[in-house]
Amino acid sequence: AVTLPLAAHQSRLLAKLENLQPEIKKLAERLRYEVSVRGKQLGWSEKVARFHFKKNLRRIITELYIRDNCHPFKATLLVWVQIPMWVCVSLALRNCSVGAMDSGVQEQFSAGGALWFTDLTAPDSTWILPVSLGLVNLLIVEV
Repeated sequence: AVTLPLAAHQSRLLAKLENLQPEIKKLAERLRYEVSVRGKQLGWSEKVARFHFKKNLRRIITELYIRDNCHPFKATLLVWVQIPMWVCVSLALRNCSVGAMDSGVQEQFSAGGALWFTDLTAPDSTWILPVSLGLVNLLIVEV
């Protein structure tokens, strides 16, 4: 419920960034020509011309990001939300599985499994659950 809208937002941002690349390339070529001409007029060295080119290119790219509202850092929002959620869920599951003996939670987990994993507090000796969870996660990321 939380990460799906963020994933959709991230996809839109990445598509906008991808669509900006031809425009950035064209503007960079034009800027390179303008800096070259200006550098010859003022007698700039190669290092000074490169400095002015990079400075102006950064300014132009920033203006494009502002115009299209698609700064690359916004595309990392999903990761910054998923990491704390993953840590909290992992800690909660760990606390449930190794909780206090008299709480009753551990007793429910030790008798609540199915198929080959009848005790949810014990590690999966067959590695079926961890491997399948990893493969499903990989499939989600690739899709």
